[in-house]
Amino acid sequence: MIKMNKYFAGFTASIFLFLSCNSDYSAGKKKGYFKIDFPEKKYQEFKQPDYPYTFEYPVYANIIKDTTFFEDKAGDWWINIDIPRFNGRIHVSYKPINAQNDFDSLVRDGFKMAYKQHVDVATGINDSAMLTPNGVEGIYFSLGGNTATANQFFLTDSTKHFLRGALYFDAAPNADSLGIVNDFLKKDLQHLINTLKWK
Repeated sequence: MIKMNKYFAGFTASIFLFLSCNSDYSAGKKKGYFKIDFPEKKYQEFKQPDYPYTFEYPVYANIIKDTTFFEDKAGDWWINIDIPRFNGRIHVSYKPINAQNDFDSLVRDGFKMAYKQHVDVATGINDSAMLTPNGVEGIYFSLGGNTATANQFFLTDSTKHFLRGALYFDAAPNADSLGIVNDFLKKDLQHLINTLKWK
């Protein structure tokens, strides 16, 4: 009887294993992101007669005058560079250096915009000094983590002109999903910076 129970138990276990091997099994689907086809890098010149600066920007972008936050003359030269294909926008603000907007306070504001607003969520903030081929100086900020913007900069001649730019996306901040688009548009920011000239 004991021998029969051993055979029966072994037979039952074999049947169970055989059936379980043939059952449908599916592991959880791995998280992924859509493939993105990037356009060819081509640029056009932004050169408006009443603006104190010129630069080159991508042909797949549109420039729109920024109509928010205007309380003084400085707002006349604020623009947004919209990149509809990626739901991106480069905010560009310009202020002349004068008694009302002294150089030191503009630089402090530039650092404050990068550090104070993002220090709680950024995994790291790097700032690096720049000198462009056109002799324009500035600071570039690279922010890590799920920040509202991963790329910011300001450019100046320290006597007359001060321009600030920041790239934002109309999407929830996610460094993983936006990383490849950020890298692509960072090259456009660098091109804008390197082609900027004061009038």
